[in-house]
Amino acid sequence: MRVLVVKMSSLGDVIHTLPALTDARQALPGVCFDWVVEEAFAEIPGWHSAVDNVIPVALRRWRRQLLRAATRREWGRARAQLRARDYDAVIDAQGLLKSAFICRQVAAPSYGMDRRSAREGLAALAYDHPVAVPRDMHAVERTRLLFSRGLHYAPPHTRGDYGLLVESAAGTAAAEPLAPGLLFFHGTARDEKLWPEDHWVALAELSGAAGYCQWLPWGSEAERQRALRIAARCSSARVLPRQSLTGLAGMLRQVPAVVAVDTGLGHLAAALDVPTVSLYGPTSTSLVGAYGRNQVHIQSPMGRGVKGGDAAALMAAITPATVWRALQGLLPAPVGAP
Repeated sequence: MRVLVVKMSSLGDVIHTLPALTDARQALPGVCFDWVVEEAFAEIPGWHSAVDNVIPVALRRWRRQLLRAATRREWGRARAQLRARDYDAVIDAQGLLKSAFICRQVAAPSYGMDRRSAREGLAALAYDHPVAVPRDMHAVERTRLLFSRGLHYAPPHTRGDYGLLVESAAGTAAAEPLAPGLLFFHGTARDEKLWPEDHWVALAELSGAAGYCQWLPWGSEAERQRALRIAARCSSARVLPRQSLTGLAGMLRQVPAVVAVDTGLGHLAAALDVPTVSLYGPTSTSLVGAYGRNQVHIQSPMGRGVKGGDAAALMAAITPATVWRALQGLLPAPVGAP
């Protein structure tokens, strides 16, 4: 049985889809998957043993360059890949109009969330088999339920397993091991989920006093500038060179713990079972909290709703001292400790 999965973005959403593939492989041993994904995240699906072929697309980039001949050529190649194989089913795990459009390029029975379940209800009109999935479930569990109902097997009652091939996900280890330190995932696609820079500096000072340095990755120029500002104010903080997702996975294998805002890299840490403290203001830990072992979620003490929608206040209410206490519960005991 060959199934096409459509889950193009974002990074966290792509990672949240992996446990559903593990479920399907356990229930249907002969199943294999091809996966349509945005080019920026094309490394991730190949880390799962059930994925046979990754089909990268660039809808985000193509929308900005619709009239260019290069865009037409790239789309033509992607469409040819979509039609190159016969599929027994196509599952839209995204529930958006753009993902439903991709589904319609494939001559196979299509499954996706129904209009009450999908993020964009009109997308459900594109599916041969709309599936009802409760909206009040964690994103991982919603996708697991969609796959089980679409592929007709009993949904498992165990915690989801990302099923990552550790060697592929971790990549090649750095030539020189990282100094004892923590990864700080300070960047996120939505400004409302950012933690104040002053808080990152204070947390760096607390962890620096305990003997840890802080590694600051970045993926955009704005994130690089933020990392540079934090490092300029704390001598134990280090700005990393720009990394691929595979490179970051390798670094995650070397650190004892991570601190993250609600960002895809925090979900990558969870998928690799790296102890992580994740910070949530306007988003809900029950719906999108980092899913895995050794994960600590800190929801803003102000809750999720503030009169006037002040997301910055929500995030600022999470204090560095609170995060450091949570981190200490995840860090290994010092050498020589009783």
